[in-house]
Amino acid sequence: MDIKGLQKLSLLDFKGYLAATIFTGGCNFSCPFCHNKSLVLHPNDLSNISEDEIFSFLKSRYGKLEAVCITGGEPTLQHDLTSFIHNVKNLGYKVKLDTNGSNPNILKELLDYNLLDYVAMDIKNTRKKYPVTTNSALSLDAIDYSISLIMSSPVSYEFRTTVVKELHTKEDIKTISQRIAGASAYYLQPYIQSPGVINPVYTSYTKKELQILLHIATPYVKKCAIIGI
Repeated sequence: MDIKGLQKLSLLDFKGYLAATIFTGGCNFSCPFCHNKSLVLHPNDLSNISEDEIFSFLKSRYGKLEAVCITGGEPTLQHDLTSFIHNVKNLGYKVKLDTNGSNPNILKELLDYNLLDYVAMDIKNTRKKYPVTTNSALSLDAIDYSISLIMSSPVSYEFRTTVVKELHTKEDIKTISQRIAGASAYYLQPYIQSPGVINPVYTSYTKKELQILLHIATPYVKKCAIIGI
């Protein structure tokens, strides 16, 4: 595992659980509004944290921590992700995976082996706008397959979209919501300017505007909310 960061305690990443968060290096998307520039563009410039160090920490914190969140970058790019999560589960931890949904075969493997307790998938935009939003030529069938896998799984999940004024219109939010109609949870996360953003030229929606987007999305899913503000 190419592990570049460890947050030893998070009260927010896995709702309801005291969690540690692991950050993997590298991503097959380059979303210009991403706030993890170093993890996405320059992972080799960051120091590695060994698996031995991670597992030593997790063993020492068992009984205090309850869960491990794995995020990135894009964790499903890690060739040994399945075995790593298996070892985490063997320690008695719950596992949450953050993913962009670009590697459905890995996602299916993890779900089939009952290695995940929660999945959070970012839906970047409508199908038409995926290339410009992700700077990627990825087959959109992979995204659709991941959505289908998640929604048909018994594992708890959420979809989320970081909304950027220049990239997401009201009609886009409606289209995305229709695409995941019936989903357990869909969260809208406002773009926030920060030093780690890949291309900091974008604009956030106002709270009032976000409420309009929320109103548009809510009828299509079981739960919808604005997060991160």
